[in-house]
Amino acid sequence: MIEIPSDLHKDLVPLAFLLGNWAGAGVHDFPGAEKCNFGQEVTFTHDGRDFLEYHSHTWVLDNDGNKVRPLESESGFWRIDDSRKVEVTMVRDDGVIEVWYGELADKKPQIDLATDTVARTASSAPYSGGKRLYGYVKSDLMWVGEKQTPEVELRPYMSAHLKKVVTPEEVERWAKALPDDLPDDGIAFFK
Repeated sequence: MIEIPSDLHKDLVPLAFLLGNWAGAGVHDFPGAEKCNFGQEVTFTHDGRDFLEYHSHTWVLDNDGNKVRPLESESGFWRIDDSRKVEVTMVRDDGVIEVWYGELADKKPQIDLATDTVARTASSAPYSGGKRLYGYVKSDLMWVGEKQTPEVELRPYMSAHLKKVVTPEEVERWAKALPDDLPDDGIAFFK
């Protein structure tokens, strides 16, 4: 369910599907790096201004799905203009700062992004750009990332399937919003 908070900046309504806490798992595979399954937590929040704040943390999973160690972390800010153009500024824990531009698809919650600017610290690994695709599919958030380095052409390297994390407060708010005339037994509701 997509909710549009009453205090969400009007320009951000098209990005409301991103809001909230998300968790799930995915696959990481890039030449020169360990191929692994990973867990991920993503948060998109707002404070009434014209941007979404974004945080992502990933960690390597073992064969039983247990956390082994951190993989990547990134934070940033997402904006959209009235022509559905999206801009993202992002900083990553490996010493990379990126500016991404893209577009929200027409009539569907899907965002295509590509790097426009990449800045690296001296200690960061070689990296020259990337692409990402985010989509809201059947109430889940899915994404795939591509990257390139001077040695490796642009190719997929990470993808994940994330579920919305629902807090007890949200469940309580939704329950209070249900109509008063629902049947008591819970069975009649499905007949």
